[in-house]
Amino acid sequence: MILLAYGLVCLIFGTTFLAIKIGVDAGAPPFFSAGLRFFLAGAIIFLWMVWKRKASFSLLLRKEMIFTGLTLTFGTFSTLYWAEQHVSSGLAAVLSATGPIMILLLQTTLLRQKAPLYSIYGCIIGFIGVSLLVLPNLSMEFSSLWLIGCVAILIGECFYATGTLYSKKVINSMSEVSPIAMNASQMMYGGALLFILSLATEDVHPEFLLSFKTAGSLLYLIVIGSMVGHTLFYWLVAKTNPVFPSTWLYISPPIAVGVGVLFYNETISWITLLGVVTIIAGTILVNAGALRQLILKRRSRTQSFIKESVH
Repeated sequence: MILLAYGLVCLIFGTTFLAIKIGVDAGAPPFFSAGLRFFLAGAIIFLWMVWKRKASFSLLLRKEMIFTGLTLTFGTFSTLYWAEQHVSSGLAAVLSATGPIMILLLQTTLLRQKAPLYSIYGCIIGFIGVSLLVLPNLSMEFSSLWLIGCVAILIGECFYATGTLYSKKVINSMSEVSPIAMNASQMMYGGALLFILSLATEDVHPEFLLSFKTAGSLLYLIVIGSMVGHTLFYWLVAKTNPVFPSTWLYISPPIAVGVGVLFYNETISWITLLGVVTIIAGTILVNAGALRQLILKRRSRTQSFIKESVH
């Protein structure tokens, strides 16, 4: 069951980048559609948790949920949705995989935590991978909006890294509250902030929802991307640990690149493939210590199970 859920998480998160791209290309206002996605998904999950008596409305009054929503949802996805107007879904997915590298940089620079040498090498390799993706396109066909889109996604990953580090503290300090309920409430706050940004910057016409592409994209992102994907992710966190489910970041970018090429006619070159592999290699190296601990724990559990079966 755990492996099935993990496979679904990788597949779902790998396809959401293309769903976003289809929606914004078809005319969906990026900030408004992102706000609608996360606010509705968060509200439905939160109300379900309240109905199941696993959450309380008082959770929405906690300032921690506002800051988490500002970083994890608003900061991460406002930049991603805007950027996908100008970059391919595959490139957006690969650049988003730099999140763990951003976490390491924040831990070493702001929190003054010492990083192992292999993690530093991972950051360098990841930076080389980003350069392989970006620089060839600059030399062949310079587009200022394309470049700004790439930078915007990387800035969004800085928000993601900040929110991830902060949410870990929040989850530890509020251990009595369901992580699924906390995620739902932060999505609601992030969605509300996206609505405010949309009100200030976009001219929204409800007719965009009448388009099959925009409505289908939004429905897929709300139901499959946010409600199913994020619920499975936090179920995996509860059943395993925070490291194992997060390894979707290594598998989803190739999926995103593949579905973009197959179903949306996005182009890919050997340099792009090299950049994809390099970024994923750097990200794995950054997390090598945590992954090694995960493998050792799973191995020791397997050996214990075998010994118990024998006896």
